[in-house]
Amino acid sequence: MAQNFLACDREQAYLMPPSLRDWLAGDQLAWCVLDAVAEMDLSAIYADYRADGHGRAAFDPAMMVALLLYAYAVGERSSRAIERRCVIDVAFRVITANRAPDHATIARFRVRHQDALGGLFGQVLGLCGRAGMVSLGVIALDSTKVAANASGLATRSYAQIAAEILAEADEIDAAEDALFGEARGDELPAELADPASRKARLREAKRQLDAEQQAAQRAHRERLHERTKREAETGRRLGGRKPKAPPEEIDPQSRMNVTDLDSRSVRTPRGFIQGYNAQAVTTAEQIIIAADVMVGGTDQGLLEPMIRAAADQLRAAGIDSDIDVALADAGYWKREQIENLWGDGIQALVPPDGRADSHGKGDPRRTGGIYDYMRRVLAGEHGKTLYRQRGKTIEPIFGQTKHNRRADRFQRRGLPACRSEWRLITATHNLLKYWRAGRTPAAA
Repeated sequence: MAQNFLACDREQAYLMPPSLRDWLAGDQLAWCVLDAVAEMDLSAIYADYRADGHGRAAFDPAMMVALLLYAYAVGERSSRAIERRCVIDVAFRVITANRAPDHATIARFRVRHQDALGGLFGQVLGLCGRAGMVSLGVIALDSTKVAANASGLATRSYAQIAAEILAEADEIDAAEDALFGEARGDELPAELADPASRKARLREAKRQLDAEQQAAQRAHRERLHERTKREAETGRRLGGRKPKAPPEEIDPQSRMNVTDLDSRSVRTPRGFIQGYNAQAVTTAEQIIIAADVMVGGTDQGLLEPMIRAAADQLRAAGIDSDIDVALADAGYWKREQIENLWGDGIQALVPPDGRADSHGKGDPRRTGGIYDYMRRVLAGEHGKTLYRQRGKTIEPIFGQTKHNRRADRFQRRGLPACRSEWRLITATHNLLKYWRAGRTPAAA
């Protein structure tokens, strides 16, 4: 008797076209994404297209939104890779109704609707809220460093930028002399007049460094004024050192990346990278309720802005709950901000001592008052129990996002583009939680 196998005839013709509904089981992520997009308000995207029907037909924006959400959810962010998956991956073909937008179309859609795509974060959060997945007793705030779409080798010091601008000017002068001799040469060659040239990027980098120097000087004056005002109010001299003034002249060694002007060299556990500081606020159930991207590597001063952003985002999503406890690591310590949050009924728990001095006496400038009170709270059983939730609440999110979904480098350049991309990444994190909650049977 012959061996018995199921037939595998690739030449078999189908008499009836198969339905897309037969391609994927009903509990697959693709169907959840399509259902979620059907609930979203995409009017801001649709308004960007002509309403009179003229012109070349475009891909349906709802389909393109679903395609990007699904691609980001499964860790595919390259427009070329998404294009390939639209041909060879059944789930992508279901999302696109068997169409295959090319990578240029996908990339242009992402750029054209940058702000609206970032705004999907709030709509996905609203879906989670309506599903009863957002509970706000304790929330946690943390950051992770994400690599920029730029090489650290493209970073130049202020002195190097100035020297290269002068050198490029000399080259242009030499080229003009060779072309026109003693003539005036009003008709400058196109390649020398191109505003998108390297020289333009160098000039913009130099301008930003100058602006940062001026901003640092303004910030110093404001801190000094605030200190003087508080001393006058209390009638005593404040302890600690006075804020150190930045130099009047810009440091020639100040550095800027000429291919992504907003990115900076930021410290990670594995050394420095050219990148951004990505922020997230999450609930105990690991639903992200606020997400943002900052320039530079420090978290100091971001505690209150991020908690306020989370509260605003929750209100916008129609989630009527109050934040009771906010947890953050020592890098977010800012006395005034902690006191402001306490005044609004939010118990912010932030260690005043970093890892380096957590087993010692702590920073000698941080003694008495709120510093000692915070240490006592965190040393108590209740404080320890609360603060222990921080690590298991937010840190796994970054590991899953950067390792499992491969979102460890931004695809685009510039702060607005990276901010939109990070919000899309965190929105798809919430969308995955929403999908998994729907697939998990309710407890008896």
